Amino acid sequence: MKKHAVLSLSGGMDSSTLLLHLLKEGFEVTALSFDYGQKHKIELERATELVEYINGQFIVDEEAKTIDYPFYVKHQIIKLDGLAQLLNSTLVEGGEEVPEGHYAEENMKDTVVPNRNKIFSSIIQAVALSIADKNKSECSIAMGIHAGDHSIYRDCRQDFRDADFDAFIIGNWGAENVNVYTPYLEGDKYKILCDGAYCCQELGLNFNEVYKRTNTSYKPIKLIHSEKRFEGTENEINAYFEVWYSDYKSASSVERVEAFIKLGYPDPVPYADETGPVSWDTVVKHVKQIILNHTK
Repeated sequence: MKKHAVLSLSGGMDSSTLLLHLLKEGFEVTALSFDYGQKHKIELERATELVEYINGQFIVDEEAKTIDYPFYVKHQIIKLDGLAQLLNSTLVEGGEEVPEGHYAEENMKDTVVPNRNKIFSSIIQAVALSIADKNKSECSIAMGIHAGDHSIYRDCRQDFRDADFDAFIIGNWGAENVNVYTPYLEGDKYKILCDGAYCCQELGLNFNEVYKRTNTSYKPIKLIHSEKRFEGTENEINAYFEVWYSDYKSASSVERVEAFIKLGYPDPVPYADETGPVSWDTVVKHVKQIILNHTK
């Protein structure tokens, strides 16, 4: 019998790694991404790019999948139009500047989006229950929550998750066929990244190709580059194109970089600051200093 899972795929490192984990474990995955008016909308592009990369490694389309390569991910972006203007958070369009520094700092509460995970979980639960009913089987709700999730995000705490799931069970017929799958509950971001490296190896995926298609930054930087090209044989023109870079000073980026430092791999995502693109060595030096300052 097929195993089914519904995943909230933000486009970040944790949920992207969980997607790999689910595939390795043989789940048929339905991945949902949410457009709630976040400033870092590049994460939705990254989620789409990652799914296209994974699907393209094994099959052309869903109908072509075989018993040997059952790695087809169903992906849908759900738009919550009009929500951002009603929310008070630095992470949504129209909000104040996203703070920089370590997650332990008090101002990081400004990065909370009110009731965000509850909004997402209601939709995810509905989809999981529908899959369970349709297939007459169980369906897992896969969540990338981990021990490193910070106390400022109350809707990442286990007591909230338990209460939310209890309400789902009470309010829906057949909800007993839906369960919660949290393989990273006792780990941190480094452990998640280690699992990602292992899953890439097991699935035959390129680690760098996977993780360059993720975004963890709450303050991504868009730069315009140009290059000289020729029209015909003589006319030289300047062609302009956009490149998205990760910042390395916001708390979410600091955590990601710290995990890559521990793993001993350079992050394949490009980084930049107000001066333009920067080297991985520059990123590492800055993050190590932040960690040192925090532990004093």
